[in-house]
Amino acid sequence: MIHTHLGSVRMYDGGSCLYLPKRLEKPKMEYSCVHPHDNSEFVMIVTFIKQKKLGECLHLFNVLFKKIMRALLYSQIGRNYFDPHHTHMIPQHRLEVLPGYAVAVDEYEGGVMICLDTQHRVMRTQNVYDVLIDLQSMAKERVKENAGKALLGTTVLTRYNNKNYRIDDILWNNNPEQTFQAHDGREISYVQYYKTQYGIDIKDTKQPLLLNRQSKKVSGSAEKVDRMICLIPELCYLTGLTDEMRSDFKVMKDVAMYTRVTPNQRMCALKNYLNNIEKTPKAKEVLNDWGLKLENATVDLLARVLDPETILFGNGVRSQLDKADWNAAITKNAVLSPVDLKSWYVFYTARDEKYATDFAQTMTRIGNPMGMSIDKPRMYKMRDDRTETYLNTLRNMSFEDVQILVFICPTSRDDRYSAIKRFSCSETAIPTQVINSRTLSNPQKVRSIIQKIALQMNCKLGGSLWSVPIPVTKWMVCGIDVYHSPSSKQSVCAFVSSLNDNMTRWYSTAIFQDQELGDYLKMAFAKSLEKFREINGNFPTTIVVFRDGVGDGQLKQCQQHEVAQFERCLKDYHLDSKIVVVVVQKRINTRLFMVKGRDLDNPLPGTIIDNKITRHNWYDFFLVAQQVRQGTVTPTHYVVVHDSGKLKPDHVQRLAFKLCHLYYNWPGTIRVPAPCQYAHKLAYLVGQHIRKEPSAALCDRLFYL
Repeated sequence: MIHTHLGSVRMYDGGSCLYLPKRLEKPKMEYSCVHPHDNSEFVMIVTFIKQKKLGECLHLFNVLFKKIMRALLYSQIGRNYFDPHHTHMIPQHRLEVLPGYAVAVDEYEGGVMICLDTQHRVMRTQNVYDVLIDLQSMAKERVKENAGKALLGTTVLTRYNNKNYRIDDILWNNNPEQTFQAHDGREISYVQYYKTQYGIDIKDTKQPLLLNRQSKKVSGSAEKVDRMICLIPELCYLTGLTDEMRSDFKVMKDVAMYTRVTPNQRMCALKNYLNNIEKTPKAKEVLNDWGLKLENATVDLLARVLDPETILFGNGVRSQLDKADWNAAITKNAVLSPVDLKSWYVFYTARDEKYATDFAQTMTRIGNPMGMSIDKPRMYKMRDDRTETYLNTLRNMSFEDVQILVFICPTSRDDRYSAIKRFSCSETAIPTQVINSRTLSNPQKVRSIIQKIALQMNCKLGGSLWSVPIPVTKWMVCGIDVYHSPSSKQSVCAFVSSLNDNMTRWYSTAIFQDQELGDYLKMAFAKSLEKFREINGNFPTTIVVFRDGVGDGQLKQCQQHEVAQFERCLKDYHLDSKIVVVVVQKRINTRLFMVKGRDLDNPLPGTIIDNKITRHNWYDFFLVAQQVRQGTVTPTHYVVVHDSGKLKPDHVQRLAFKLCHLYYNWPGTIRVPAPCQYAHKLAYLVGQHIRKEPSAALCDRLFYL
């Protein structure tokens, strides 16, 4: 009866939306149905809501492609889909790389288009059971504690059904011999279930179970219900890389062989995806049923490239570079605003005494070419590298008139780093530089490394390294980003604003909040305005805010909620300053290729796209600011959500590109404007390590670099 009325062509999104290619006889139809699992009877009501044109059915198209992915036997991990049958093995690191795709259909200025991009997911070939055995062999008495740290919150893939789950708990008192109630009401053990359902024999029947909690909506109710799923460790394969793997150069180099694909390789992968649909009858049938066909081609776009910027160094030196890289120039020229280093400490342990001595001597030699006068530091040898030793030493010392503290540590440890940063940023308001002694161990590279450290220290003391021509005055540029702590409900919102016309000095504020879209921006914005007036004698005439960390679904909320806070603040100060708010999106799947003869290459730095693939209902553009030598460049998406200054699009685009040159941790352009990257660094330092507001005495310096 249902098939007769609804027809064989229909698409259900799994919630409350059913798409049909034809209109039903009545606006409301009722069907008596039997549940396939427990044979219970229920009534399904289908109500006509709206008739749509095919071009309006973006949701339908995205549901269609999910069905196509399942027809291609791809496994969904997160939002994207991966092919578990064509993996790239990296046996020396017990890893494999799953190739996959990100697919999204949306409406752009050029019409309804599909954004298709290749993705990669790194899997570990060891399962959770292997990890538990390793942890038990290392420290049997602490296996539960260590397992919790290593596994809770991680995502695993179960290959028998190609699904991924998050590990929320480890049930140490349960095992696969225990029973649960099946859909038909009978009690069955996990061992029997996997044998009958998947033909899998569980080897260790005494291993604990893993728990996954899922909150799902129940039909007819707005509230979500928790659903518990128990998993078997030996059937769960870990996804992603550990922090230890990420810090291993060899591991990352071997993984990059498969994940960093060139524009030509990426294009081949996209064509393979389209060919797979053509060769798979089920996938092709999904499109044919709805009268759809995929165009086997990319969209041709007209781009423009902004002129390369001139980099301004100290002593009036100007350098114009066409590759967005001035690493060589910064080592040969004086910095723009040097700060003399007269009083500073170097802390080190006995094993790093030689590194510390060489570091201090090299620092005094390299100062003059940079325009800095660097005196010898006071050296302090620590008796050991325990965190308590560092803290006790620091609290018992007097640091009157000390400019900066340098710590040369034998190993990289988060607890020690956090303790040092918390002490320096909150208790003493003295900038610190923490160096891993391993970075000073290569005699061929040590001079250039120390020079980069000296540049970083100059910024932490309030100096600036270079600038670019900024053809406006009395403008204040701001950057906002938010750090979400995995272990706390509170987030840290960082607000960074410029203090001078050439935008080389910055004022920073960190605020604790409960969500992504800030409630406390008005307070941070007011502090920035006050500091700008203190330095310049007047308030800014134009304010440009670059807001990072806002997805498409939050654009409207950002436009209404955050912009209102800025405008209320200006009203409180009786200012008629113009304000422009630009959302910066870097986690996007859009890829741009430059045609170079018969091949494809990455676009040049300064490439702007503001047509065809931009949104028809937003004022937006794409900018490629950085030079990429490996893989495919990812453009940055800028969305202007508010503009009371009526700035020309060209002015917003050029300002964004100029600001991508002003991040002092890298002698080249970066993906996002410098104030956004500074805000990101500050939010991470405060949220991950300091966990309290930094001292106000540090707020006009880049102490978080």
